[in-house]
Amino acid sequence: MNIDNYIETQYRELQPNINMEYEDLYYGIDQFKLKEILTTLHYIFLSSYKVMNERLPTADYTAHFWAEPSRNLIKAIEIATGLQRTLKNSKFAFNFDPYYADLIKKSQGFLSSSGGSVIPEHMDKVELYYTMPIFIMQNSVIVDSVSDKKTYELKFIGEGSYADVFKYKDGFYQKWFVLKRAKKQLNNKELARFKREFEQMYEFNSPYIVEVYCYNDSENSYIMEFMDCTLDKYIKSNNSRLTVSLRKSLANQVLRAFQYIHSKGLLHRDISPKNILLKLYDDVPVIKVSDFGLVKIPDSTLTTVNTEFKGYFNDPALVVEGFDSYTLLHETYALTRLLYFVMTGKTNTEKVNDYNLKIFIEKGLSSDKKQRFQTVMEIVGEFKKL
Repeated sequence: MNIDNYIETQYRELQPNINMEYEDLYYGIDQFKLKEILTTLHYIFLSSYKVMNERLPTADYTAHFWAEPSRNLIKAIEIATGLQRTLKNSKFAFNFDPYYADLIKKSQGFLSSSGGSVIPEHMDKVELYYTMPIFIMQNSVIVDSVSDKKTYELKFIGEGSYADVFKYKDGFYQKWFVLKRAKKQLNNKELARFKREFEQMYEFNSPYIVEVYCYNDSENSYIMEFMDCTLDKYIKSNNSRLTVSLRKSLANQVLRAFQYIHSKGLLHRDISPKNILLKLYDDVPVIKVSDFGLVKIPDSTLTTVNTEFKGYFNDPALVVEGFDSYTLLHETYALTRLLYFVMTGKTNTEKVNDYNLKIFIEKGLSSDKKQRFQTVMEIVGEFKKL
């Protein structure tokens, strides 16, 4: 079925009754006729249920709901449910708010198109959504603003093993934000780890950790600050133009970030240039660490204990030793590789031309763990000599 034509058909069906009173609740929908349809359906639902509320609650008795509002509500439900089915695999896919999804299902059980409807006994008054949307776009996020709720279109920007990542522009703040949403197939423990990642990041208070703002339990998602790019992309795109001074500045920011993380008794366990993000200010790029999904928390039952090797900058010895054996010496190994990438733009450490850098790399990546950097502070001291 042609989606644009279907939307046009429903728009013409509603044309005499178009009402944009609740337009602000569907701010982020860029298909203007779909926006007008959903806004009008919202108005019809509220108008119809407002009339029904005059007959509620019914307690141990039934009540009569007049013929015309019954027909109006039936038509609105048919259009709304038809739209949901037709658009479910498109970029315009939407769901009903859970409360209204249940209400509509219940209403379909007693509404009649002729002679009015019999409202069943024990039906409570309907909550009317004056400031909240009834239709929730799947590629959107609802944000509480100062005075009401706004819906913004989400733009997909990437994914990981456990979550999809989107960005949206907040109309009130006129700034971009990021929404990270857990994938639907996650089990309960994985969802708990996803929320724990948010809680851990929320507890941090460092300019070198990505800031997170709020968690949505119903959607298993959270909002975080928008960053301009990954360290991986920044280095690869600008490698020939980066000065030694700027490289050292980025490296020192990375070290300060991990000094802070380790001071909290935590190990990141997934250090890579793709998990280090950059905010590009006019005068300086600032790094911020993200992706704490594999963080090792002392005494936590959510720290996954298995032997699966993860993190492409990690010590390959972990394949044999098991990922659950990850220690600070594995973290300094990964940090050494990351610093080498920052200083050279390369990942192959077999041929290092600079003598001092070569000595630094050999120590950090030594197969003998006793010879490695034992702490981030030790890395800082040796890095100053480069």
